[in-house]
Amino acid sequence: MRDELLSAIAGEILTRSARRVAIDGVDGAGKTRFADELAGALTDRGAPVVRASVDGFHRPRSDRHRRGRTSPEGFFRDSFDYPRLVELLIEPLGPGGSGRFVRAVHDVRAESPLELAQESAEPGAILVLDGIFTHRPELARFWDYSVWLEVPFAVSIPRVAARDYADPDPLAESNRRYVEGQRLYLAECDPRSRATVVVDNADLARPVIVT
Repeated sequence: MRDELLSAIAGEILTRSARRVAIDGVDGAGKTRFADELAGALTDRGAPVVRASVDGFHRPRSDRHRRGRTSPEGFFRDSFDYPRLVELLIEPLGPGGSGRFVRAVHDVRAESPLELAQESAEPGAILVLDGIFTHRPELARFWDYSVWLEVPFAVSIPRVAARDYADPDPLAESNRRYVEGQRLYLAECDPRSRATVVVDNADLARPVIVT
């Protein structure tokens, strides 16, 4: 069922001649896996793909935590360098773009800047970008096609915990920055209504299109 859904979305992207595709959802929604598999489905249909993540455009820790290490508002407003993401990756891969792009500028795990060489996309390449907050006003206008992965915090936070050895309780104080930051995003940006398609991804084996 998962393969069929991904194939259907890939077909719609190609039918629409979409060049820039975003996969959005809360932390633990399954964005990376979904984007990887969607990129594979597009490649299987003969489409060139540039696969990237918003995570490659984190701001330095000093910027991310300037409102405080546990601030939900800081998580929502200060995590990413959107001007550089647009300038170096999104605009070059859009209509009239140069096709020359930079995939990432910061390694958030190492907390160090990256100096990656500029790459050249194949003609007609489709950008498949995953990441939180990708339906913010700074980014939403660029997407030719976008997916919102609908997953409740009761499911998403335990997924994150299993991956990062963190607390699986969505109400835990250690999760407040992330859960409440996501709630700010949901309230201010309503990504569900902005996405081209909404997919219930609570059951990874059986995702379902709900709009």
